[in-house]
Amino acid sequence: MSPQLATTVGPSLYWYLTRSTGAVALLLLTLATVLGVIDVQRWSTPRWPRFVLDALHRYVSLLAMVFLVLHILTSVLDSFAPISLTDAFIPFVGSYRPFWLGLGAISFDLILAVIITSLLRARMGFSTWRAVHWLAYASWPIALLHGFGTGSDVKSTWLLALSLLCLAAVAAAVLARVISGWPVRVGWRSVALGGTGAFSLFLALWLPNGPLGSDWARRSGTPTSLLGHSHAASGASASGR
Repeated sequence: MSPQLATTVGPSLYWYLTRSTGAVALLLLTLATVLGVIDVQRWSTPRWPRFVLDALHRYVSLLAMVFLVLHILTSVLDSFAPISLTDAFIPFVGSYRPFWLGLGAISFDLILAVIITSLLRARMGFSTWRAVHWLAYASWPIALLHGFGTGSDVKSTWLLALSLLCLAAVAAAVLARVISGWPVRVGWRSVALGGTGAFSLFLALWLPNGPLGSDWARRSGTPTSLLGHSHAASGASASGR
């Protein structure tokens, strides 16, 4: 994208890029999480051998990181909200919806730690690598909350449906994994199933009065100087901006 075009079109172009790259990143992160949860090794076949499924998991994760980086860069370049590169790495220090933006920073840091340790896996002990790799599962629900909390178009039908579809996919993967190995490690499986159910219930109770409720822009921590513009952006989004 040329500087001249960016200057001509203004923040609205970056708004499109930020939301679209964020949506694609969520889809890819969801797919990577599902592949990890169901344990692709269990589903290998002569037609789809283990190394192919492992490679798919790895490449999907790397592609998710690429779109996350694009999501961050377009957010920083957009002059509408005061978001800096520091906000992408250090949580809760920004002035724009600091808590919800901070969740995004935590999720990104966790994924970054997983990617780096995976690239250095040969130089690390397996137990250390595996312990860090478990962070990927924590990054997904945090990223989903970040999207709900910061998205200016969170009430859009397509984005809400996409987010709920991702939630259903991860929940189905957890259920399939729990059932496939029952009752081996029943304690861990119960924790996974209970945690997934509790998170889903939390979203069902929180969303109607949170991001889907009234005056969320103010309650989420949008600076007072941007509140009028935030309401206008939400209206434009709802009308197909």
